[in-house]
Amino acid sequence: MTRHRGLTEQAADAAVDSACRLLRLPTIRSQFIDLAEAAARDQMTYRGFLAELLMAECDDRARRRSERRIKAAAFPRDKSLRTFDFDANPNVDPAVVHTLATCDWVKKGLPLCLIGDSGTGKSHLLIALGTEAAMAGFRVRYVLATKLVNELVEAADDKILAKTIARYGRVDLLCIDELGYMELDKRGAELLFQVLTEREEKASVAIASNESFSGWTKTFTDPRLCAAIVDRITFGGNIIETGTDSYRLAQTRARAEEATRTHS
Repeated sequence: MTRHRGLTEQAADAAVDSACRLLRLPTIRSQFIDLAEAAARDQMTYRGFLAELLMAECDDRARRRSERRIKAAAFPRDKSLRTFDFDANPNVDPAVVHTLATCDWVKKGLPLCLIGDSGTGKSHLLIALGTEAAMAGFRVRYVLATKLVNELVEAADDKILAKTIARYGRVDLLCIDELGYMELDKRGAELLFQVLTEREEKASVAIASNESFSGWTKTFTDPRLCAAIVDRITFGGNIIETGTDSYRLAQTRARAEEATRTHS
């Protein structure tokens, strides 16, 4: 290997810049001057400086991959476990949620069900846990139940159903939100059942629903199919009941009362 000795600092900077472009090392390219100056101030060894450069590149690549996975999940909004108000919803056990945040259940391909009324935090938890899974390196996809069923019906009409089901089957965690808000016809329910069957005991499904399992017959009008779907998404999995008291409504009322007191 040819060694370039006696380069001026400007020539060395240009050489590093050129090499980083060629090797596709954008973080080192953007940070090497600052890191070199810091290394000189701290009297860092050559090995230490090299380690700092490589770790910076690795950390930044991991961050970018995480951002891409979160974007690919198509979450409708940002939600994190850090912003979930456990004090406002005592039905939700923080220990259980933080255990789920380790994503061991996703690794094992187990299901998760979040059951509760509107405003009790189930969608927040669904998105937050999905985000944790994406950050942990899993492929995640979020979709509304009605949108998923409509997509499956269109795919069946266009003769690409198998391809669509396979696409949903490839993600490590499928987050289905707002199941139970509307009745599904027999065809739509059967198509959704196919997606769940494709993932059974292979990849995780997380579902948020405003209906208890006993009320799912309103969504899946065929009792046998309803029982089969409930069995698919509860076997060996976790069930979190977020309750019936809307803390979102309670917060809105509290703000309104505070505003009234302020202006009175």
